[in-house]
Amino acid sequence: MNQLETQNAHLISEDVNVWFGDRHVLRDVSLTFPVNQVTALIGPSGCGKSTFIRTLNRMHELIPGAGFSGKVLFNGQDIYESTVDPTTVRLKIGMVFQKPNPFPTMSIKENVLSGLKLSNRKTSDADGLVETALRRASIWNEVKDRLGDPAISLSGGQQQRLCIARSLAMEPEILLMDEPCSALDPGSTRRIEETILELSEDMTIVIVTHNMQQAQRVSSRTAFF
Repeated sequence: MNQLETQNAHLISEDVNVWFGDRHVLRDVSLTFPVNQVTALIGPSGCGKSTFIRTLNRMHELIPGAGFSGKVLFNGQDIYESTVDPTTVRLKIGMVFQKPNPFPTMSIKENVLSGLKLSNRKTSDADGLVETALRRASIWNEVKDRLGDPAISLSGGQQQRLCIARSLAMEPEILLMDEPCSALDPGSTRRIEETILELSEDMTIVIVTHNMQQAQRVSSRTAFF
């Protein structure tokens, strides 16, 4: 890891190790994630890609029996320091999961605003925030006349873009995406990839993918596990 890489990095992992019980699943992983670039994590199933990406915003801590050593530096600060609140970390480093997971009892609009509500944050312009987040997630034109409809009335690809919008509403600096297209058809995959490229103009993105062609299409750097 040279000095230039460190200076341009938004996020850095240093000697990351992860255990589940006695099972050592990641060993000494050191990577840099440059500002406003897409970094793809590729490799065979079961090699630890999804586990690693969850260490980047402390999501893996929610798994019983998980252990961790090493550092993850976000803007120069180790997110694993005892004084750091993991909830605050997850607001700044958002996550989009493999399967779309909108809240089924909420409307499209309520889903976008749900993160604010859950984190007790307020906005003076909820409608403007909803529109901005949905536009950035490339779904505004498809849902602008049905914001009160249930989120589960959307197609799978639309639900995934809604989940991206839900993350964007929190204004994260970094977006982690764990195989966001694996459950989608080719058309929806293309739209998600276009969204990733647009977002990377002003956001750092880390994406886990099993598709090497997708990594080539959307990323500027690729790490092989």
